[in-house]
Amino acid sequence: MKRHLISAADLSRDDALLILDTAEELAQVAGRSIKKLPTLRGLTVVNLFFEDSTRTRISFEAAAKRLSADVINFSAKGSSVSKGESLKDTAMTLEAMGADGVVIRHSASGAPHRLANWVQGSVINAGDGTHEHPTQALLDAFTMRRRLGDLEGRKITIVGDVLHSRVARSNVLLLGTLGADVTVVAPPTLLPVAIDTWPCQVSYDLDSVLPKSDVVMMLRVQQERMNAAYFPSVREYSRRYGLDAERFARMGEEAIVMHPGPMNRGVEIAADVADSVRSTIVEQVANGVSARMAVLYLLLGGSEPAIGQGGAE
Repeated sequence: MKRHLISAADLSRDDALLILDTAEELAQVAGRSIKKLPTLRGLTVVNLFFEDSTRTRISFEAAAKRLSADVINFSAKGSSVSKGESLKDTAMTLEAMGADGVVIRHSASGAPHRLANWVQGSVINAGDGTHEHPTQALLDAFTMRRRLGDLEGRKITIVGDVLHSRVARSNVLLLGTLGADVTVVAPPTLLPVAIDTWPCQVSYDLDSVLPKSDVVMMLRVQQERMNAAYFPSVREYSRRYGLDAERFARMGEEAIVMHPGPMNRGVEIAADVADSVRSTIVEQVANGVSARMAVLYLLLGGSEPAIGQGGAE
């Protein structure tokens, strides 16, 4: 049976904990003089990126190479895709190449799910439209667990453009599975219509939620939203939903600040908050390699049960 990671909802609690525990073991590799394991030697991982994302692509590439896989980077720009080749045509090419794993980022929600029906290898969703980004949620959970320990009952607050954020959706699903108490905070215009079906609470008032939060995750205000009708102005958004030094001071002493990056310093997060010792932003980048190593290891290594079966969402 095919093995894929399309959605954070594919993961049971045991699956998620297995990935996080495996990531913890694999993180030790980074401290060695030789940062490689032979686990995936002879296997091929294709990074299939239809959207620009240097950080995520490099993270997956580093993860695959540390497990000794052969890596092929496929960028849609300048390729036959930009000349009109369909996703299915591209899938047939990957199949002919014998790709064991395909990491896909695509602007269309659902593209990884479609791809999973067309290729024999494992498909890993590296972000699809405004749908999901499950490995980002895994690296975020891994970072939280390293700082706070068990996430059961922890109060996690996710702030910002939830409507367009695949990171927010995946985090809400995964953190709920891990037993955390999640609250999303945003203006009503930046919340999905179906937010009441998500396993989280909703608030429009950041100041009331902050003192009770163990983790505050700030989401990037995407440039194209800033001049649209989602909020009156960048200044007004920052005043009501930005994490500045004053708000940061109201958080608990052990509480941490997260951001999936890239940041708009001075908009959703103040520079001094982003650079504080309680900010995990740099750690998240490093932990991304370990979390993605764990996913590749468990999906392609064949030594553990499948994480997510089939392309179901």
